[in-house]
Amino acid sequence: MGLKPDHWIRKMALEHGMIEPFVENQVREGVLSYGVSSYGYDVRVADEFKIFTNVYSTVVDPKGFDTRSMVDFKGEVCVIPPNSFALARTVEYFRIPRGVLTLCVGKSTYARCGIIVNVTPLEPEWEGYVTLEISNTTPLPAKIYANEGIAQMVFFEADEECETSYADKKGKYQRQRGIVLPKL
Repeated sequence: MGLKPDHWIRKMALEHGMIEPFVENQVREGVLSYGVSSYGYDVRVADEFKIFTNVYSTVVDPKGFDTRSMVDFKGEVCVIPPNSFALARTVEYFRIPRGVLTLCVGKSTYARCGIIVNVTPLEPEWEGYVTLEISNTTPLPAKIYANEGIAQMVFFEADEECETSYADKKGKYQRQRGIVLPKL
């Protein structure tokens, strides 16, 4: 399995629709960077957020998620409360090839502010907008800037294709369109 460089990412995005919309070069001027980097692609966060709240004192349960534990927000700047969490989605829609596994890591600018971005691996033949988990680990409110870079996708191509892809399994998060909450 090998890490894929910028020219491979450009080819897969332009010829095979792996990333849409696709920004061929890194945009950096006055924004948190996004677009192609040396060995990855910096994704942007859309302007839709679901912010955790304890207004109703619900319990976070992955087997029975109570939507009252979140409030919806749409805007250019999302403020995540201290020691809290928000869900968002990428601006980009992904179509991962069968022989590729994609890992997501947070951007250092946010990490240095105590903001952690978590995404599980994008499995072979997974498709959709990526739901982003954004944690504010600080005792202060934290700003997230919509339509700017939030995390980097790193692509690994296998020596051979997997026997069973995410599409073959009919995965529950396949072709997600918005921010998708936990499913059992």
